[in-house]
Amino acid sequence: QLQLVESGGGLVQPGGSLRLSCAASGFTLDGYAIGWFRQAPGKERGGVSCISASGGSTNYADSVKGRFTISRDKAKNTVNLQMNSLKPEDTAIYYCVVTSTVQAMCVMRKLFGSWGQGTQVTVSS
Repeated sequence: QLQLVESGGGLVQPGGSLRLSCAASGFTLDGYAIGWFRQAPGKERGGVSCISASGGSTNYADSVKGRFTISRDKAKNTVNLQMNSLKPEDTAIYYCVVTSTVQAMCVMRKLFGSWGQGTQVTVSS
Protein backbone atom coordinates (compact mmCIF):
# COMPACT_ATOMS: atom_id res chain seq x y z
CA GLN A 1 0.00 0.00 0.00
CA LEU A 2 1.30 3.38 -0.94
CA GLN A 3 2.15 5.22 2.26
CA LEU A 4 4.16 8.27 3.09
CA VAL A 5 6.15 8.97 6.26
CA GLU A 6 6.35 12.38 7.88
CA SER A 7 9.25 13.68 9.97
CA GLY A 8 10.81 16.88 11.25
CA GLY A 9 8.29 18.01 13.82
CA GLY A 10 9.15 19.24 17.28
CA LEU A 11 8.75 21.94 19.88
CA VAL A 12 9.61 25.47 18.79
CA GLN A 13 9.06 28.94 20.21
CA PRO A 14 6.75 31.42 18.48
CA GLY A 15 8.58 33.02 15.59
CA GLY A 16 10.77 29.98 15.10
CA SER A 17 11.15 27.64 12.14
CA LEU A 18 10.84 23.97 11.37
CA ARG A 19 11.32 21.91 8.23
CA LEU A 20 9.04 18.94 7.72
CA SER A 21 9.86 16.14 5.34
CA CYS A 22 7.57 13.67 3.58
CA ALA A 23 9.25 10.50 2.35
CA ALA A 24 8.09 7.45 0.42
CA SER A 25 9.36 3.94 0.77
CA GLY A 26 9.63 1.69 -2.24
CA PHE A 27 8.35 4.13 -4.84
CA THR A 28 9.12 7.55 -6.23
CA LEU A 29 7.11 10.63 -5.41
CA ASP A 30 7.66 11.85 -8.96
CA GLY A 31 4.41 11.86 -10.84
CA TYR A 32 2.28 12.52 -7.78
CA ALA A 33 0.92 15.75 -6.40
CA ILE A 34 1.65 15.81 -2.68
CA GLY A 35 -0.07 17.81 0.01
CA TRP A 36 0.47 18.65 3.65
CA PHE A 37 -2.48 18.62 6.03
CA ARG A 38 -2.74 19.28 9.73
CA GLN A 39 -5.06 18.48 12.58
CA ALA A 40 -5.12 20.38 15.85
CA PRO A 41 -6.75 18.98 18.99
CA GLY A 42 -10.53 19.19 18.74
CA LYS A 43 -10.44 20.37 15.13
CA GLU A 44 -10.92 18.73 11.76
CA ARG A 45 -7.97 17.94 9.55
CA GLY A 46 -7.40 20.64 6.96
CA GLY A 47 -5.13 21.38 4.02
CA VAL A 48 -1.97 23.40 4.53
CA SER A 49 -0.18 23.25 1.21
CA CYS A 50 0.25 21.15 -1.91
CA ILE A 51 2.65 20.85 -4.82
CA SER A 52 1.99 19.43 -8.26
CA ALA A 53 3.87 16.48 -9.69
CA SER A 54 6.07 18.77 -11.78
CA GLY A 55 6.60 21.18 -8.92
CA GLY A 56 5.34 23.98 -11.12
CA SER A 57 2.16 24.52 -9.15
CA THR A 58 1.84 25.14 -5.43
CA ASN A 59 -1.09 26.07 -3.24
CA TYR A 60 -1.30 27.34 0.34
CA ALA A 61 -3.97 27.84 2.94
CA ASP A 62 -4.52 31.54 3.62
CA SER A 63 -3.35 31.09 7.20
CA VAL A 64 0.16 30.03 6.13
CA LYS A 65 0.74 32.08 2.99
CA GLY A 66 4.01 33.98 3.15
CA ARG A 67 5.28 31.85 6.05
CA PHE A 68 5.36 28.29 4.68
CA THR A 69 7.08 27.04 1.54
CA ILE A 70 6.56 23.62 -0.03
CA SER A 71 9.18 22.09 -2.30
CA ARG A 72 10.28 18.85 -3.89
CA ASP A 73 13.71 17.25 -3.50
CA LYS A 74 13.93 14.69 -6.28
CA ALA A 75 17.38 13.49 -5.27
CA LYS A 76 16.10 12.55 -1.82
CA ASN A 77 12.62 11.56 -3.01
CA THR A 78 10.98 13.87 -0.51
CA VAL A 79 8.51 16.74 -0.37
CA ASN A 80 9.44 19.32 2.23
CA LEU A 81 7.53 22.00 4.09
CA GLN A 82 9.61 24.89 5.37
CA MET A 83 7.70 26.63 8.13
CA ASN A 84 8.86 30.06 9.27
CA SER A 85 7.42 32.62 11.67
CA LEU A 86 5.55 29.89 13.47
CA LYS A 87 2.59 30.79 15.62
CA PRO A 88 0.90 28.91 18.48
CA GLU A 89 -2.07 28.30 16.18
CA ASP A 90 0.20 26.24 13.91
CA THR A 91 0.36 23.62 16.65
CA ALA A 92 -1.00 20.39 15.18
CA ILE A 93 -0.11 16.98 13.84
CA TYR A 94 1.06 17.37 10.28
CA TYR A 95 0.42 14.73 7.62
CA CYS A 96 1.39 14.33 3.99
CA VAL A 97 -0.58 12.42 1.37
CA VAL A 98 -1.06 12.13 -2.38
CA THR A 99 -3.47 14.84 -3.48
CA SER A 100 -5.65 15.60 -6.47
CA THR A 101 -4.73 17.63 -9.51
CA VAL A 102 -7.08 19.71 -11.62
CA GLN A 103 -5.74 21.03 -14.92
CA ALA A 104 -2.15 20.57 -13.70
CA MET A 105 -2.88 22.56 -10.53
CA CYS A 106 -2.66 20.73 -7.22
CA VAL A 107 -5.72 20.69 -5.02
CA MET A 108 -5.64 20.17 -1.25
CA ARG A 109 -7.79 17.06 -1.32
CA LYS A 110 -6.56 13.55 -0.58
CA LEU A 111 -6.59 11.43 -3.74
CA PHE A 112 -5.67 8.02 -2.35
CA GLY A 113 -3.55 6.28 0.24
CA SER A 114 -3.93 6.10 3.97
CA TRP A 115 -3.06 8.73 6.49
CA GLY A 116 0.26 8.07 8.22
CA GLN A 117 1.12 8.72 11.84
CA GLY A 118 2.04 12.31 11.13
CA THR A 119 4.58 14.48 12.88
CA GLN A 120 3.75 16.67 15.86
CA VAL A 121 4.48 20.38 15.66
CA THR A 122 4.14 22.34 18.89
CA VAL A 123 4.64 26.10 18.96
CA SER A 124 4.87 27.36 22.50
CA SER A 125 6.97 29.58 24.70
